[in-house]
Amino acid sequence: MSWTLTHVRREGGEVDLSAMCASIRWSGDVQQAARKLVVELVNTADGRGRLAQIDKGGELRLAGESGGELFRGVVFADSIDSGGRMSVTAYDENIYLAKNKDSRLFRSMTADGIIRQLCSEFGVSVGKLASTGFVIPKLIQRDKTLYEMMAKALEMTEEQNGRRFSIGSREGRLELRERAHESVSCRIEAGRNLLSASYSQSMEEMKTQVKVMGLDPQRKEQSVIVRSAELSDQFGVMQHFVKPNAAMSRSMMQQQADELLRQKATFADEARIEALGIEEAVSGAVVEVEERLSGIVGRYAITADEHSYESGAHRMSLSLSAMEEAD
Repeated sequence: MSWTLTHVRREGGEVDLSAMCASIRWSGDVQQAARKLVVELVNTADGRGRLAQIDKGGELRLAGESGGELFRGVVFADSIDSGGRMSVTAYDENIYLAKNKDSRLFRSMTADGIIRQLCSEFGVSVGKLASTGFVIPKLIQRDKTLYEMMAKALEMTEEQNGRRFSIGSREGRLELRERAHESVSCRIEAGRNLLSASYSQSMEEMKTQVKVMGLDPQRKEQSVIVRSAELSDQFGVMQHFVKPNAAMSRSMMQQQADELLRQKATFADEARIEALGIEEAVSGAVVEVEERLSGIVGRYAITADEHSYESGAHRMSLSLSAMEEAD
């Protein structure tokens, strides 16, 4: 058996569930707060009593073939039938970002500063946080989850300086990683470990012009418009409009408009692949893929993943987005 599943009970003590496991599904998405683990167990030996007691609020820990921890999370739900077949669902500690709502006003803070402050106030343990760089002048959030607030701050950062970050969890602590600094975690190719692939492109959300309109520090109205002449001639004018909720200098507005046009003046693409499982291939990681017929060739960021362990086999389904140099 290449993996180990352990239950840490609320009041202490560990139970090895590995031998009881019929299947494991382990998944995540860069747009969701937490990774999810669903395990199917045969929790009886004689049809009369349970082999193990599973505590809601306790932990599930999944270790991989190398012994390294792949998942640590809190048990939120379970079910069992008369035959002892049991399903247990756990989420990593970042689930608490989605379980708390508030209204906030942040002034002159970076996204990583906002994340650190919210985690401190709501008791979420923090690991390594990458420095996001951009100081957000003002951010108003009403009736939003902590994760929605963090995601908005990261979105504003990307719009301003082009740097893309993802929130994750490692050994029970929230981490913030910059996607550009992720190295290639694995290679997937047809004829070796790729099982199937599909690829789609769309110009539904493409923009060929961006207008940023707001107030300068002296409260005078100003606007900046940038345009891709080449794409406008080919596909027509499709404008994205932004009105910042805080005063910005013209140079900051110009920077934001240039960055937004760079992000939005392109086709949206999505690649989906099925492959033999690789533990490192999780949301936020970068993989190298080669499948010539569908055109999925190059470096891709994983935007969603689902791994399954069943009957001794490890398979995975990945959603991918092309890295900038492959756009």
